[in-house]
Amino acid sequence: MVYGHAGGEDLQLDLFAPKDASGPLPAVVIVHGGGWTKGSHDLLRPLAGLLAAQGYVAATVGYRLAPRHKFPAQIQDVKCAVRWLRANAVRYQIDSDHIGALGFSAGAHLTLLLGLTEASDGLEGDGGNLEQSSRVQAVINISGPTDLTRPEWPELTRALLFDLMGGSREQLPGLYRAASPLTYVHRGAPPVLTIHGTADPVVPYEQARLLHTALRRARVSSRLQPVHGKGHGDDWTSESQARNAALIREFLDTNLRQR
Repeated sequence: MVYGHAGGEDLQLDLFAPKDASGPLPAVVIVHGGGWTKGSHDLLRPLAGLLAAQGYVAATVGYRLAPRHKFPAQIQDVKCAVRWLRANAVRYQIDSDHIGALGFSAGAHLTLLLGLTEASDGLEGDGGNLEQSSRVQAVINISGPTDLTRPEWPELTRALLFDLMGGSREQLPGLYRAASPLTYVHRGAPPVLTIHGTADPVVPYEQARLLHTALRRARVSSRLQPVHGKGHGDDWTSESQARNAALIREFLDTNLRQR
């Protein structure tokens, strides 16, 4: 489905819902990774199907990619997708007061920005349905970057950030700060579940610890689940995957289900 228009492109998502559902139902926005430069929402259809089987409306969201589209195009698109869900809540039996976001790697960076920023931060864009709120009520961050201003990024990640931002950290310090979820941590932000490999060679585990510490300091509900000795998700064992899936299910049920 087309959920908005920006940068000369139709913005698309796939929508999954429980068969014969009677809503309104909580919703989850799923954002793919790929270093902001590649990847597709198509890849996350199986996860969306699983969430639909568990009683959620799930949307896998496509967004404009770098280097053709520089930041903040990506977060503007994801925010537009949330606004589209709210604008169509009655049609698709969505509980607009209970929308969560789940992302992987670069997608987790975007879900964190989605959860932590306000409309006043100037990242809404003009993709459509501006009368609706882009706020979400829960965020799942799987291996996401949180502070882009730090100097210790691996070479590969520095190159990806260069493509996303249009320059280096030294050239664009203000933009790197504006693109860092850590910049926007504030009291009243939605609860965050972070899952991160302690041996991640792409996004250092320190990024997860920085976020967790800042959220706790701001009195925001935060849970950090390390995946000990594992990397950026591709070498996680079936045991750790099963444990993470259970954590995600518990987190979503706790924060999005009406009691």
